[in-house]
Amino acid sequence: MSFRTEVWIFGLDQAGEAEKDEFLGQMKTQFAQNGSEMGKIRKQLEHWAEFVNPYQRLRQAVSGLRKELSSLGIDTANDPVPGYPDQPDARVFERAWKEKTEKYSRAFGLCFGVRSMLPVMAEAFVNLLLYLLMKPELKNDERLRENAIRQPIDIRIRSLSHNCAGFGKAVDYGADACKRYHTLVNERNDLLHGNVAIDKLRFNDLYFNGTVPVFIQYSTMWDRSIGVAHRSVGMGAVNEELAVVDALIQYLLSCLEEKVKTFVERIAEKRDLGINLKDGRLGLLFPDHLVDVFPGDPSTAKRHSAAARTDQHDAGHAAS
Repeated sequence: MSFRTEVWIFGLDQAGEAEKDEFLGQMKTQFAQNGSEMGKIRKQLEHWAEFVNPYQRLRQAVSGLRKELSSLGIDTANDPVPGYPDQPDARVFERAWKEKTEKYSRAFGLCFGVRSMLPVMAEAFVNLLLYLLMKPELKNDERLRENAIRQPIDIRIRSLSHNCAGFGKAVDYGADACKRYHTLVNERNDLLHGNVAIDKLRFNDLYFNGTVPVFIQYSTMWDRSIGVAHRSVGMGAVNEELAVVDALIQYLLSCLEEKVKTFVERIAEKRDLGINLKDGRLGLLFPDHLVDVFPGDPSTAKRHSAAARTDQHDAGHAAS
């Protein structure tokens, strides 16, 4: 298939203006002569619209950020920069400190982004279920439809089997997967909204004798700066929280009838979806990969083929 239509005519560039005009005139005449047949074909065409699957868009974004985070090679056991007593050379200390703090600052930003997005990714999957499976009497009533999709996320999850067709059993919000997700949402809210939760933000205890601090435990400069940020952002929690989201999704899928489950899984894994604008049918219109080619002058085909072979190795890496 092709995403565009092109007409290539070799040798026309060497023709005179009169020949070019005559050729274009003949083409226009052909269009006029076949107008009725073209009109019949147009009436048979199905009108589809392509749209992005919000759940898959978020999953791909999370995957990309996690890969970038992994590529930084964060090693909390071996990364700390020794303080001045252990590294008296100020230039060496400052250079090492600058390199490590820049890397960790980037990692903290990526971690914060992933942890903020993970609960939303699960919410997007719930919304996808509602879109795909909502009962007709709700979907066709704007007020009821809007009420169903704008409920708090826990209500949306609890009522999935009531609002949607295709569920073989009711969703039990007391299930472990749901309870863990509920905890994750609360954690995300504290993180994202900057809630002042002392028990979660606390990082040290000490005493004062007048104005003299008495530390229970002495910390290095690294521990009191990068270490505090590392613990407050929760870098170690990224993989655990992704597992919580995946567990919720798998639990919701397990509540579906087997045939419906297969349908939802196929739709959920695709970023680009299609909908028939006449009857509302959903479709997977194209494969995941894209290929772009163009015809060339036969006399240069050998040269183009050689160039393509030369670029094949790099293109393969880019595609992977």
